[in-house]
Amino acid sequence: MMMDSGVPTQPIHTTERDAALLARIGKVIPILADLSRADIFIGVPRASNQIEIIAQAQPHTVAPVHRASLVGQALTRGDASAWFRAIEARQFARGLREYPAAEAGIGEGGPAPVVQEAYPIENEEGRIIGGMLIETNLLESERLKRRSEVFQRSLKIFQLGALRGEPEGIEKLSPFGEHDGAIVADIDGMIRYMSGIATNLYRNIGYSEPLVGKPLGYLELQDDDLVRRALATRTCVQVESSERGRTWVKKVVPIVRTERASLFSQARASSLLAFLLIHDDTEAREREQELLVQATMIKELHHRVKNDLQTVASLLRMQTRRLQTTEAKGALAEAVNRILSIAVIHEFLSVQDTRAINIRDVAQRIIAQMQTGVLDPERRIRLTLEGPNIYLPARQATSCALVINELLQNALEHGYDARATGGTIALTFEDRGDAVGLHVHDDGRALPPDFSLDRVDSLGLRIVQMLVTQDLKGQFDLQSDRGVSALVRFPKIPLGGEAWKELE
Repeated sequence: MMMDSGVPTQPIHTTERDAALLARIGKVIPILADLSRADIFIGVPRASNQIEIIAQAQPHTVAPVHRASLVGQALTRGDASAWFRAIEARQFARGLREYPAAEAGIGEGGPAPVVQEAYPIENEEGRIIGGMLIETNLLESERLKRRSEVFQRSLKIFQLGALRGEPEGIEKLSPFGEHDGAIVADIDGMIRYMSGIATNLYRNIGYSEPLVGKPLGYLELQDDDLVRRALATRTCVQVESSERGRTWVKKVVPIVRTERASLFSQARASSLLAFLLIHDDTEAREREQELLVQATMIKELHHRVKNDLQTVASLLRMQTRRLQTTEAKGALAEAVNRILSIAVIHEFLSVQDTRAINIRDVAQRIIAQMQTGVLDPERRIRLTLEGPNIYLPARQATSCALVINELLQNALEHGYDARATGGTIALTFEDRGDAVGLHVHDDGRALPPDFSLDRVDSLGLRIVQMLVTQDLKGQFDLQSDRGVSALVRFPKIPLGGEAWKELE
C-alpha cells in the first residue's frame, strides 16, 4: 500500500539481493564522505512516513555535521525533506535544513544551515529500496562550488556510482585525510585535476611546474601504473611505497561516467576516470621508527639492570655463606629476595610492552624463586596463587612485587616455627574494577592478642606499610583468620600514568 506521497505506509520488503546492494553502498560512503566533505546516510522507507537510517559515514577531512551516530533512528519529512522528495520523484533533490549549532558540531550559537542533497536507490528491477542523503554545512558547500569543475563533475559521477555499490574493493582503503592530496586522471592517464595539497606534495619532490594536462607517466613514479591497473579491473587499489626519499600511501578509486536516458535506466559506460589520492606518511613513519628505536633501547636498559641486580644478589649470597650468625644470614637472605623481586620487574620490562605488566605473572615468578631458594622441601609448606590477570604500570608493579615478596616472607618466617612440617600460604588477587585486592593467608600461628600494626617492629611489615600507603596509596591490614591474613587494597592507575602524577 502506498500513500499519495509515494512513501510506503508499511516497511518495504527487502530481498537478499536488495540487502546486499545496500550493504555494498554502505562500504562506499566512507571514502565518498571524505571527498565530499559531508556526512552521508543510507536509509530505507518505513511505516508512518519515515525513513530509517541504516548506515552513516562521517568525513575525516572536516568536522562532521553530526557528532553522534544516527544509525537506527528514523527521520521525518521535517528532518530531511529532500530525501523524501528524491524517493517520491525518483530523482535527485536538494534542500536546506537548519540545525542547532551544537547539534551540527560547530560549537554554540544560532541555527547552522546545512545543505541536503538526496538520491533515490533503485534495485535491478527498478524498484525504489531506499535513498542516500548527503549533508554538507553551508560553508563547505560554498567552497565546493568554487573548486574545479572537473573535480565537481568527478565527485558527482562518484556519487552516482555509489548508488550502484561501485567501485569494488573500496572498503579496503584507508580514510582520506584533510592533509591528503587528490588528483583526477582519465583513462588515457592524463591529469585533469590536482588539488592544492597534491600540488604541494609533488612540488616537495621536485615538480614545480603545473602538472594539470600532463600524463601521469611524466611524473616517472608508479602513479600511471596504479591508475591503469585500477581502471582496467574497475577495482580500488592502495599501495605503500618509498619514492624520491618520501614514504607514500597512494589510493586509486576508479569511477565510471555513464550515458543514460534517466538516472535509473540501463547504464552504458562512456568513459572511465579515477581519483588518485596521495598521503605523505614520511614524518609519521620516521616518528614510528624513532619510537621503535627508543623502545628497543629501553628494553635493553631493563635487561642490563636485571642482570646487574642478579649479580648483586649472587654476591650477597656468597657473603651470606661467610657469615657466622643466624641473624646476619637471615637479614642478607631477605635482602637477596627483595633485590630479586625488583629484578623480576626489569626482566618483564626487557621483553614486553613497558606500559603494562601482568602482576599475576610477576607473583608467579616470585613464588618460584622462593620455592627454589628459600623453602626447605622437607617442611612441605606450599605456596599457591589464585586470581585473574591484572595489568599495572611499571612503577605500581614494582611496588606491588616488593609487597608480595615481603608478605610471603613474613608468613613463612612468623607463621610457622622451625619444626613445622606442612602448611599452605595462599596468595590471591582480586580485580575490583578501579582497585586491586591482594590477600596473603597462611594457616600457621595466629597473631598475638596484643598485636598492633602501629607498634610493629618487623622491618618487612614496615616496608609493606610504607609501600602500600605511600607508593600505592592504598590500605593494609593484618587479621587472625585460622592463621593470619594480610589484606592489601590499592587503586588502579591508568596505564598512561597521568593519574599517578596527580596522586603524588
